[in-house]
Amino acid sequence: MAISVVMPALEMAQETGKLISWLKKEGEPVTKGEPLLEVETDKAVMEIESPGDGLLAGIRIQPGTEVPVGQTIAWIVRPGETPPTDEIASTSGRKNTAPVVAPSPSAPTSEAATLSGSPSTTQATKISPKARRLATERGVNLAEVRGSGPGGEILASDILAAAEAHEGAHAKRLAKPTAVAESSSPIARLMAERTTQSWTTVPHFFVTRDVDASALNDARQQLGPEIEKSRGVKLTHTDLLVALLARVLEKHPRMNASWTGHDVQANAEINIGLAMAVEDGVVAPVIQRANHAPLGEVAVQRRDLAERARGGKLRPSDLGGGTFTISNLGMFGVDAFTAIIIPPQAAILAVGAIVDRVVAVEGKPAVRPMMTLTLSSDHRVVDGARAAEFLRDLVNAIRNPQHHLLSNGAGK
Repeated sequence: MAISVVMPALEMAQETGKLISWLKKEGEPVTKGEPLLEVETDKAVMEIESPGDGLLAGIRIQPGTEVPVGQTIAWIVRPGETPPTDEIASTSGRKNTAPVVAPSPSAPTSEAATLSGSPSTTQATKISPKARRLATERGVNLAEVRGSGPGGEILASDILAAAEAHEGAHAKRLAKPTAVAESSSPIARLMAERTTQSWTTVPHFFVTRDVDASALNDARQQLGPEIEKSRGVKLTHTDLLVALLARVLEKHPRMNASWTGHDVQANAEINIGLAMAVEDGVVAPVIQRANHAPLGEVAVQRRDLAERARGGKLRPSDLGGGTFTISNLGMFGVDAFTAIIIPPQAAILAVGAIVDRVVAVEGKPAVRPMMTLTLSSDHRVVDGARAAEFLRDLVNAIRNPQHHLLSNGAGK
């Protein structure tokens, strides 16, 4: 029986996805788990795997089209089989690389609505809940909006376009010259929404420590050549910090916990997110189970995630499950900064540049390569004493990295 290929839901509250490209042509064989198409979400362009084995057939949607979540866009069929003309298909053998939300009678993806307007223009059409909310927030008259979705359904993108057009027309009516605003990408808009929500709802507090990075530099010089030879990747300070941080978190599970909205939830795994700048925003792909990964494996994962992030090719699995995040701006020459927590995580570590400073060593001035760490914590999950104890242990690990890595099974 044919297997349907549907537009997947790759993130919470997602209503539509934009098909970027098919990685296979009509009639070509595909295997379960093989990359089949690319979909754009508010986070990134992601590869979606084939839900089964067979031939790609009955492609309904072409690249560049925005499609409601759950809609069938193609079929996987057996040789000689004709793709169905309805929505009935087998879902056996599907590998869930991301949650897939399909429309059902009890959970419709859109609702019927009667648009406001004059008696001569009033008409019945469909509008998604998100689009209705945006119309209210942006003051858009639904009677003046033409839907671009299936059957003329009004989507959130239609509301945003109408609002921008209205604002543009209003600006032109003003006699004074105004600056032209640069339109934001989906990633930039999502980053703005999430950082605003975090900053205004999460009770942040900050703890800062300076640490002598001499031993960290030595560890990179001593371990780096062997890792580059065996793994084919250059060891970075970030790799060392991820490995050390993950092992210190084992002793401080509260720092690795999450706020559920009502209570603190402990996380069984330690998955470290890495804040990375991309062309139009910031993403935080995750190194999974970082406390169990050898140092060389951490370096390989970090390199691969960075390459996919720069190319806009992050997969859903790259972005999920983070329990703690590092944001390192040292490579940009930033001495110190504070970072905004990524909910539901309890903390994020901001790392500054390693620079030579004059410090007191045994009562005498000396020059040392110093680094500033700033820990942002959610006060609903951890208190000041817990945060201070965690940062103290992390600083001690940085002062003697090889001992902590080798004794905790980080290896190379």
